[in-house]
Amino acid sequence: MDWIEGIGYLGTVLTISATAMSTMIPLRIISLCASCAVITYGILIGSMPVVLTELIQMPFNAYRLWQMLRLVRDVETAADGDLSLEWLRPFGSRRPFGIGEVVFRKGDTADEMYYIESGAFRIPEVGIEVRKGGIVGELGLLAPGNARTASLVCVEAGHALCVSYSDVKQLYYQNPEFGFYFLKLTSERLFQSGQRSPEPATAADTL
Repeated sequence: MDWIEGIGYLGTVLTISATAMSTMIPLRIISLCASCAVITYGILIGSMPVVLTELIQMPFNAYRLWQMLRLVRDVETAADGDLSLEWLRPFGSRRPFGIGEVVFRKGDTADEMYYIESGAFRIPEVGIEVRKGGIVGELGLLAPGNARTASLVCVEAGHALCVSYSDVKQLYYQNPEFGFYFLKLTSERLFQSGQRSPEPATAADTL
């Protein structure tokens, strides 16, 4: 076996190793290394289809790696003191709500959380109002039975970013570091809301 074949086998080993990775960041890094090895091998043996295939795959892997690294960085920053959940914006859908619209009722199954972008929302059971920057429902992901403990009604037309629990769980499974910082963030929000008097932007964290 000469050195050219050695590069080809290295690319094969790295490709197989990438498929065995259970978390996203190592998978993307190994995939990029595998692409570099396979491209080098393809050039040396004059196989342009091999080179072209890897050149197409590399930008996708590089973008996903950058996206996940940025997500972990933003969640870590939030967990270190900035309790904003702006970093979830790329993973949610913006939804309009009209006056009097019931977002959810007490006892409903909780399957998503809401980041208030505009308007005003009221929790009738406790008389708390949630406005821009407020978060509602993130702790339902951790609550037994995932049941809503109160209702939420729109009292001033606006928009909310809706993020499903399934998306949050997918991010957690792809990167345990994200899961750690998310749990840290929600815990800090819970402790802070319990230590101070209810405020419009954060008091709904117990839903």
